[in-house]
This record gives sequence, structure tokens and C-alpha cells, in this order.
Amino acid sequence: MTPLGPLEKRVLETLWLRSEPMCVRDLQPAFSKIAYTTLMTTLDRLYRKGLLERNKRGRAFFYHPKITRAQLESAAAAEALHKAFAGGGHSWRVFLASLVDAAADRDHRLLEELDRLVRARLAEQ
Repeated sequence: MTPLGPLEKRVLETLWLRSEPMCVRDLQPAFSKIAYTTLMTTLDRLYRKGLLERNKRGRAFFYHPKITRAQLESAAAAEALHKAFAGGGHSWRVFLASLVDAAADRDHRLLEELDRLVRARLAEQ
């Protein structure tokens, strides 16, 4: 998955809030400082990345998200994990330490849940 730029993220966020497919003209009011052609290019780029579906109605393409926000976040997290573990010993140790620290800082119950998941996995083996 290629990283998303700030405008691509904003466009996806806007489309997730809408229940109906939208064309560039429909989206333009939410992006008044962005040129029409820039918005059109951004939608096409998201389509080519496989994140949007599009249907042609007349002369315009109408876009809607192919995936949910949760699916995109899950894919990004999975990619980060793969990169961390592909880097070898030090990379994944840093990642795991960061995960534990983040869980502890956020909510002690998350740290307990992480511990429960690790123990359950170890018990399976």
C-alpha cells in the first residue's frame, strides 16, 4: 500500500462521511481552496490505488470508498508490522517496546489486554 498524502486523506474522510457516491463537482464545496483539476487527479489517484470505486454517469465519474476507515487503518498497521519485523532483530524489538509503552501510557487496561493476548498465544503453542 502506498502512503497517502494529506489531500488524499481528506478526500477519503469526506467520502466516508457521505452515503452516496460523489463526483468532483459534489466534493468541490468541501475543498474550495483546491483546484477542480487537482481534486479530480486526487480522486483518480485514489481509484488507481484501489481505495475508491467509480462509476461513470454521463460525462462524470462518481466515486465511493472501496474500503472502510477501519480497513485502511488495519492495512496500514499490518504494513508497519511487516516493515518492523522485516528489519531484523533490533527493529522489531524497538517496535514491541514502543507498543508496550504506548499501551501503558494510553490505558493500563490495554497493557493488561496485551498481556492476556500474549499469554493466550503462548498457551496455544
